[in-house]
Amino acid sequence: MESRRKEFDQIPDARKAELTCLAEDIRSRLMKEDPVRIIFICTHNSRRSHMSQLWAQLAAGYYGVKDIHCFSGGTEATAFHPLAVKTMRESGFRIGTQIPGANPVYRVTFPGHPEDNRVFSKKYTDPPNPARDFIAVMTCSDADEACPIVNGAASRHALHYDDPKSFDGKANEMKGYAERSRQIAMEMLFLFSLIQDIDIADQTHT
Repeated sequence: MESRRKEFDQIPDARKAELTCLAEDIRSRLMKEDPVRIIFICTHNSRRSHMSQLWAQLAAGYYGVKDIHCFSGGTEATAFHPLAVKTMRESGFRIGTQIPGANPVYRVTFPGHPEDNRVFSKKYTDPPNPARDFIAVMTCSDADEACPIVNGAASRHALHYDDPKSFDGKANEMKGYAERSRQIAMEMLFLFSLIQDIDIADQTHT
């Protein structure tokens, strides 16, 4: 985690602006003492959206930002891709198969977040994702274009990532997945570093 924090200067200014806009949205909700629900959305809910969900939840815990609840979904359901699962395991997440099958249900635990996470591929409208009053974060351009309206979203942000699927079957596939995971981790840490110093109690009662 510390090594990712030291890489914040590698984030382009335009990207920092996008992350800052999202941070301000999250901050405004926390100022109202509302739990913040974020759904990370990509087409198949198989790689980028799951990585973003898990790194965002970990980053919120790392910086002590409470009342953050992260989810993921797609415009269609497939499965949490095995290479993405392997990458997250190698990044330190504890991921066990709870229900095997074509679309396995995984149990994910990690430091700073006491609750277990049940992770599997689903549409963004499927349970346990919230049905309304959530922040939609579009992690791929295809899903962003396919969903001009995200039903139930209170706000929407585009935060596109290149698909590590392009590395599937190649000699450097795990290197490609690790690089995408590293980028997402770095940006989620940067995002929540912008929120960490907010004092909700003082701000809401002054």
